Amino acid sequence: MKNIWRYNKLLPAVPESSRLLLGEGDTPLIKAKTIGKMLGIPGLYFKLENLNPTGSYKDRFAAIFVSILKSRDQHVCLATSSGNTGAALAAYCAAAGINCTLAIVDGAPQPKIKQMQLYGAHTYMIKGFGKDAAVTEEVFGLLKKTAHEMQIALPVSAFSYCEEGMQGVQTIAYEILEQQDSFDHIFCPAGGGGLTLAVARGCIAYSEQYSVKSPKVHCVQPEGNNTIAGALRNRRQQANAITTSTTLISGLQVPSVLDGDAAIASCTKLGGTGYLVNDQDVFKWQRLMAQQEGIFCEPAGAVALAGLAKAVTEREVNAKDNIVCLVTGSGFKDMLSVDSNFGLPGLQLMNVAQLESNIRALR
Repeated sequence: MKNIWRYNKLLPAVPESSRLLLGEGDTPLIKAKTIGKMLGIPGLYFKLENLNPTGSYKDRFAAIFVSILKSRDQHVCLATSSGNTGAALAAYCAAAGINCTLAIVDGAPQPKIKQMQLYGAHTYMIKGFGKDAAVTEEVFGLLKKTAHEMQIALPVSAFSYCEEGMQGVQTIAYEILEQQDSFDHIFCPAGGGGLTLAVARGCIAYSEQYSVKSPKVHCVQPEGNNTIAGALRNRRQQANAITTSTTLISGLQVPSVLDGDAAIASCTKLGGTGYLVNDQDVFKWQRLMAQQEGIFCEPAGAVALAGLAKAVTEREVNAKDNIVCLVTGSGFKDMLSVDSNFGLPGLQLMNVAQLESNIRALR
């Protein structure tokens, strides 16, 4: 069976007896049926990370990190989350018999929190966390101090906190280049920059290991959380922390820099740039992905495609390019966003005669 551990030479050393497997990784890379033609990019592909066990790419992070905890016989996992990391850690901790306690970003979607709780995690939402830079820094400081005192690792999904776990996320790039080694661009959504950095570093590592061409890796952020993409586009070397994140895109509300500087450096090395997109465009592409491609993703999962659309408008990609957009999480993770943004009709209760009348109208 294929799984991320087949890249063990590029992953942290973990004994086979401690490696957790819930079906993570080896996600489909599918060619767009309609949207590629709509954008004038017939070589558009989607990497469906929404099909991981808990519904997001964060399962790759959790699989590695919790396997390491298991190998070290640790029984406690203390972490932060805006949703997907917490759900992934909760699931893998449940499988490993490890206690999972999570500090939750203010405003994280309730379906994600319920998912964590059902796996057995202890969850605590902190006012202003993930929205206010000062509060976010204070929470991280407390958790780092506690983790140090307890002599446990703090699994924030960022290289600046947990490089071992993030090496699991790099397997996204390995799979893309293994599935097809002729891509020109990969578009990645970003909050704190960890995913973008993981994909860029993964492309660099895989291309060096197997002598294949690396695509350009681009960072896409909502305008309300412009910490990395604007700096990258303007060829600055440092990301910019912001006071408050104003985007409504759950999971990408990260006002602090985290992996921003390193993401800028790695994207620059690969010839990538940054794209800023507004929330309404993200919701538009989320709807189109569902209705034109049959892909139901959460808003963050449509950010990469919104970035590509902007690149097309700016004429920064070519019609002959082969391009991957990462679809990072399932739409079932954020049903409140669906209710808020799409005005879908309520379900009408009818009798058989009314059903028959509606069916006749189709003829």
